[in-house]
Amino acid sequence: MQLYKQLIAAALVAGLVGFSAWASAGDSGYYPNAGEGYDYARVVSATPVYNEVQVRTPRTQCWDQQVAYRQPGSPAGALIGGLIGAAIGNKAGGHGHHRHYRRHSRGASTVAGAAVGALLGSEISRANAPVQYTTEQRCQVVDDYTTRRELVGYDVRYRYNGREYLTRTDQAPGDRIRVRVDVSPAW
Repeated sequence: MQLYKQLIAAALVAGLVGFSAWASAGDSGYYPNAGEGYDYARVVSATPVYNEVQVRTPRTQCWDQQVAYRQPGSPAGALIGGLIGAAIGNKAGGHGHHRHYRRHSRGASTVAGAAVGALLGSEISRANAPVQYTTEQRCQVVDDYTTRRELVGYDVRYRYNGREYLTRTDQAPGDRIRVRVDVSPAW
């Protein structure tokens, strides 16, 4: 009989402890453990939060452009100009007051006249050469800018024990969110 009384007393104590734990959990299902624990709160709303991000995309832009080319002057222009210049230089170099420098002066004047004449003759020939037009493709790199919306997270409004809270999460929480509950005695 003594054993029977001990078993009934143990069953009664175990039942009271179980009922006490169930009653302290309440509707939320929270079971405190060493003053801190986790529970779930009901999500009231979850609003996605976006950032506007500007994206630069380089691209090559090409177009056709008409270009004028002048044909090179004929060698005949430079040759004729050089001969005329040499003749003028020779004539101009021959009129000096000092006989001693006449021979050197005439040679230098002839060469200088030939060079100047050849240059002028070549330029005149080139200026009178026909112009030829051609179409060439020109290209340059330009930047295109587009704006893209980038998801930052979610502003989540949730309710726990009759109070409403707000937090930001990386992912959509669904209809409930896990919360940390810290219980400490009020003195």
